[in-house]
Amino acid sequence: MIFLIAIFLSLIAVFVLLKKATEKDESPAAQNEVPTDDSGCCGAHEVCEKDSLLNTQNKFEYYDDEELDQFAGMKSEEYSETDIEEFCKVFYTMRETDVVGWLKSLQLRNIELPEQLRDEALLIVQEIREKRSK
Repeated sequence: MIFLIAIFLSLIAVFVLLKKATEKDESPAAQNEVPTDDSGCCGAHEVCEKDSLLNTQNKFEYYDDEELDQFAGMKSEEYSETDIEEFCKVFYTMRETDVVGWLKSLQLRNIELPEQLRDEALLIVQEIREKRSK
């Protein structure tokens, strides 16, 4: 009988020790983890990188705008009216929250935004920044 009680107490002690050990291993990782939620800023930087128009990575994403690759390397002054219409078609059909990413993508692909869209695009970026800062 004493033998069974000793085994039972040993099992409880092992269980408690293992539980504490796993809690200690998880705690530092949880503290250093940066949230990957796409809904807002992670708060880890002084200026939110999601709103930044500076590219910190070399990868880009297409926003259903593969046809704009033909303008890579061209100056915005060289665009014809039909060229500008292609940019407008993409710009006016995307969600406002995608504008920052789209502008970064264009920059990485060496595509200049037409002058006619720059002010409006930057206004949207500014509005998004103001909403997030509130």
